[in-house]
Amino acid sequence: MSKKVKYYYDTESLAYRKIKPKKRTKIAYVLLFLVASALFGFLSFVLVMNTSYLETPKDKMMKREIDNMKISYSILNKKIEQLDAVLTSLEERDNNLYRVYFNANPIAQADRRAGIITQDRYRELEGFNNADLVINTHKKVDEIAKALVVQSRSLDAILKMAKTKGRLLASIPAIQPVKNEDLKQMASGFGYRTDPFTKARKMHEGMDFTARTGTPIYATGDGVVKRADNGLSGYGNHIQINHGYGYLTLYAHLSKIKVRPGQRVKRGDVIGFVGSTGRSEAPHLHYEVHKGGKPVNPINFYYGNISAAEYVVISKIANQENQSLD
Repeated sequence: MSKKVKYYYDTESLAYRKIKPKKRTKIAYVLLFLVASALFGFLSFVLVMNTSYLETPKDKMMKREIDNMKISYSILNKKIEQLDAVLTSLEERDNNLYRVYFNANPIAQADRRAGIITQDRYRELEGFNNADLVINTHKKVDEIAKALVVQSRSLDAILKMAKTKGRLLASIPAIQPVKNEDLKQMASGFGYRTDPFTKARKMHEGMDFTARTGTPIYATGDGVVKRADNGLSGYGNHIQINHGYGYLTLYAHLSKIKVRPGQRVKRGDVIGFVGSTGRSEAPHLHYEVHKGGKPVNPINFYYGNISAAEYVVISKIANQENQSLD
């Protein structure tokens, strides 16, 4: 096919003449074509480079590693959330159950989850792809680690309180010093009673249990024997046991003492035997409980070995204002 020829009308010669393109115009067209071709080629290169058609094996491996890292972090974050839920449940039981039981102050949530984040702590993780994901995961792990340390210390403190409370419960004088089957009667209780010798009304700081001479007397709580002699006026042969936690018990008018000062005894150990030594009108045990250096009513401490019905009977007798035996 022949090249298309263009003409123009010459008004002077009144004839059509061929249009002859200038050399500069030809050069301009060639340059424009080259620039357009180069621009098209560059755009095509950029487009191709951003598609997967020209991915190298190294690029594909790196992409797989990034995808695997995202999946791993996603799984890790789910496990962290599960761990955090378990820890939160433990914190709630710690505050609302364990610490309530041991009468300890709860730990504030701000103290449990107080941040350990500093401005520069995660700077080395910045600037990478998916940096937010990595940094947030590290922050959550650090928060849980801090909370675990706080909870661990709290459980150590609770264990210590539990051991202390166990010793406290064992030390409180919680049983009768004479068994019910060995009693003749509960002769006199705590409060103002008539003195058998002077007939005057005076404060009776303990309870009198009448029983045959030689009836076993039991330590009412764990403790250490403070005194075991007859050097206290009016009490005859008597024993004092220091139970700790402010508790002290006294057993008086014994016929025989079976323990010595400094000896450690357990609740229920036989420490002596009923008698009528000292200022006593008949064989009986005079028993006192002191808390913080002051005498308290022993009847409030017999929950360890009598039933509710037995307590009602003893309480009724103890509250009668009669004559004491010492």
